[in-house]
Amino acid sequence: MSTHRTRLIAALDTPSYEQAAHWSAALEDSVDAIKLGLEFTYACGLDAVQKLSASQKLFLDLKLHDIPNTVASGLRALTPIQPVLTTIHALGGAEMIARSRAVLEEEFAEATQRPKLLAVTVLTSMNEQALSDIGINATPLEEVVRLGRMAINAGADGLVCSAHEITALRDALGDKPELIVPGIRPAGSQTDDQKRVMTPGQAAKAGADWIVVGRPITRAANPAQTARDIQEELQAAS
Repeated sequence: MSTHRTRLIAALDTPSYEQAAHWSAALEDSVDAIKLGLEFTYACGLDAVQKLSASQKLFLDLKLHDIPNTVASGLRALTPIQPVLTTIHALGGAEMIARSRAVLEEEFAEATQRPKLLAVTVLTSMNEQALSDIGINATPLEEVVRLGRMAINAGADGLVCSAHEITALRDALGDKPELIVPGIRPAGSQTDDQKRVMTPGQAAKAGADWIVVGRPITRAANPAQTARDIQEELQAAS
């Protein structure tokens, strides 16, 4: 049996602090981390992010994308929150990624405390037509590998990608980059606005380091039990 373990992140996507706090407390013993993103952060503020994540490992998913100095300054401002994982857009380019990595190393003297810098490649809501609409004449897989290689070479610790791109990224980049995979839907779940999806077990077998599951957990009648079921599926697939 493989020693690789795929870990579970619950995405707490809500503008309500009370709702997010309720989910977080219910899931504390059932998930490996929580994800707070744009919706919660914009609605509740960074103090609320810090408070809510005090007892949980945090994936802070703000997908920063701007000129290098602005993104680096934004990451510096986020350091008191101490997330385990944080995101920037690979499309910001190599200089933006390199500056982001440098500022995190400056702010976190202990390498074990530094947040892992993740580059978002192609959003899981996008397919080939959506890429064509914005002038990218490539398949999602081709674009993910191209952006992923550039981002890792520039200093990103890992990538956010669809489960369908894991194998190609491992072939291109090896086992070292952390691969964080949203768009995960347990069998029988609605796909909602995600277009490139996989089940937890499939993603684990493909080699995901972390999977992100939102609505299938938070909309469940018993979110904690749903999370435990996913953890069992991940363990069985490892």
